[in-house]
Amino acid sequence: MDKDLSYYVGFSHFIGIGPTRFSALMKHFENVKKAYLANKQDLTEVIGLNWAEKFVKFRSLFDPVKKLEEIKQKAITAIPIGHKQYPKPLRGMADPPICLYIKGDINNFDFEEDLCFGIVGTRTPTTYGQQIASKFSQELTEAGFVIVSGMAIGIDSVAHQTTLNNGGRTIAFLGCGVDIIYPAVNANLYHRIINKGGLIISEFPPGEMVVKGLFIARNRLISGLSLGVLIAEGAKDSGAMITARYAAEQGKEVFAPPGPLNSEMSEAPNILLKQGAKLVTGIGDILDEFNIRIVPKKKEEIEKELNEAEKNIFAILQDQPLLSDEISSQTKVSIDKILNILSLLEIKGIIEKNSEGKYQIKM
Repeated sequence: MDKDLSYYVGFSHFIGIGPTRFSALMKHFENVKKAYLANKQDLTEVIGLNWAEKFVKFRSLFDPVKKLEEIKQKAITAIPIGHKQYPKPLRGMADPPICLYIKGDINNFDFEEDLCFGIVGTRTPTTYGQQIASKFSQELTEAGFVIVSGMAIGIDSVAHQTTLNNGGRTIAFLGCGVDIIYPAVNANLYHRIINKGGLIISEFPPGEMVVKGLFIARNRLISGLSLGVLIAEGAKDSGAMITARYAAEQGKEVFAPPGPLNSEMSEAPNILLKQGAKLVTGIGDILDEFNIRIVPKKKEEIEKELNEAEKNIFAILQDQPLLSDEISSQTKVSIDKILNILSLLEIKGIIEKNSEGKYQIKM
């Protein structure tokens, strides 16, 4: 496989041969080297005269061995389809990439075992959308999932950042070469993903600039790698709807939170819910869908993650559920501060409200 890598790289650099034509070539020639070096007549039988002529001309000007060396010098890993490290979920798609170009250490991942989950949404989220993305990213990270998104500003960035803030691993699929940071404002996030054990992946060759159509293509990889996808927020014509469509076509579960009816950014989730997406109000809805059971953290493990104020409330609630004003009275802390701390503990998934409106430790 490694000795033939340059031929995969060569094919992936030729715009006219994508996953579909490449699959036809491999079926015909049964070998990537034979396909790459085939004469014009043999190529014409598979991809037609026009593309055969263009490929032969491209091949005469392109040095795949030199290009592969350039890629390696940029600390980019090229993984061809068929390689043992090529993610199995992507290999099973109708149109799997010829090559995946990766920044980061792919040895940190085992795609046979890792639970990947996509979280996507609008580039212009409301506060509600940001809270949804943050809540589910954190809870899924704590449950051991790898969060997958597209590193766009907005919901994508919240999903990546929250995952990293909680010690998790995250994967970003780009609609350009992995050596191009887009959007530029996410330069810090780009490097943080790599430094914290995550991956930046693209099917497009290094140096490939940003083109709108490429972002649509990369959305199928976000859903393709993931067990399911949460559409956190977006307008009815949002790119997140395209990801949801890909997910449905791939047989993946689509999840959506209920959103305010008067918010344009809730159109995508609400439309998807009407079309049969799974309604989610908490991580339990996702875990139940995949029949996943999470072992609760021990009390000592939880307390290590809390500050002093949070520890005090956690200790009080060990005895019995309490209303917010009862907690305020016992701790001698103002109700405003108590409500703020309680909200944070709820977001962290440590406490919840029971049917009486009292706060209790989440079991």
